[in-house]
Amino acid sequence: MLSILDRYFLRELAQTILATAAVLLLIVAGNAFSQVLQKVANGSFPASVMFQVLGLQMVQGLTNLLPLAGFIGAISALGRMYRESEMHVLASSGMGPRGLLRPVLLLGAVLVVLSAVVSLWLGPLAVRTSDQLVAAANRSVIAAGLDAGRFTALPGKGGIIFVDSLSRDGSVLGKTFIATERKDKDGRAQLKLITGASGRLYQESNGNGRFLALENGWQYEIPLGGLDWRQMKYERNDTSLSNVQGDDDEVPQESMTTAALLRSDDPQALSELAWRVSAPAMMLVLLALAIPLSRQNPREPRYGRLLLAVVSFYLYYLLLAMGRAQIGKGHWHSMAPLFGLHLLVLLLAGWMLWQQYAPRRSRARAATA
Repeated sequence: MLSILDRYFLRELAQTILATAAVLLLIVAGNAFSQVLQKVANGSFPASVMFQVLGLQMVQGLTNLLPLAGFIGAISALGRMYRESEMHVLASSGMGPRGLLRPVLLLGAVLVVLSAVVSLWLGPLAVRTSDQLVAAANRSVIAAGLDAGRFTALPGKGGIIFVDSLSRDGSVLGKTFIATERKDKDGRAQLKLITGASGRLYQESNGNGRFLALENGWQYEIPLGGLDWRQMKYERNDTSLSNVQGDDDEVPQESMTTAALLRSDDPQALSELAWRVSAPAMMLVLLALAIPLSRQNPREPRYGRLLLAVVSFYLYYLLLAMGRAQIGKGHWHSMAPLFGLHLLVLLLAGWMLWQQYAPRRSRARAATA
């Protein structure tokens, strides 16, 4: 049965952590939105699935956002209580470290479970769903931005396309007209016009390009500034609709299930598994570290401890990232060094908490001793 004091601590901590997570999510959303827009401009996926991909990326980003939100939120909530002398009044009333640890650990257990669910299951599921959504969109002419009865610009200055009709699923086209500008082998600008009585869309097996298979039409190659143009009649002509640009920073292991990572012997898979497992451990360690870091005097600068907390998180996160890189390169063959770092920071938090609540010896007694 929770006491009134426990419920008060839980309410204050939960509200502050939730507000902090919302603010951090908005900040991360702005950065993610700019990256998604860049990928749309590069032709990585159509604009019609932009917001779905953005939402799925935000879910995947919760793996790193939740520990930071819990850390800053706990320090902000407990720091406010110290500045307003609530903690000093409670301490003078007999509340020891257990009275503070109990509600923090209760809320921490919930946050650790939530962080584990996101990092081990929900985050990779969001990555796989995003990849499937983009692949399905790239196979659809409608999702590629085409619409019957109007001229449409192809991505990456690929030209202009016009179709008079489309099937409901966007895979079959009616009469089609494509105009593109290319350079021939001599470097001269050349206008290429293609017409077709019908067509269909297909994608390469590796997913790197979308093509139109046009049937029963004409192709014209007209050099700009020249007279040696060519005309050709064809029964079938495969024409590139747009190239799907791959992401240079794409990591295939991010979309793998946790069970598949456990079965894999690849160092990159072990690195990804270590990072996923580190997320709930990081949440627990940071909440424990937030208790001693949040203690401050009423006249102490309001954001002094918060700045110290951000620097501490950055160093902790940087060391974990360096350890993950070492595992991915094959220099470390287990996750033990990362867990050793978690344990070291946890022991540091326990030592700081013990120092704050340890009984103080008077100066006179210390002098006689």
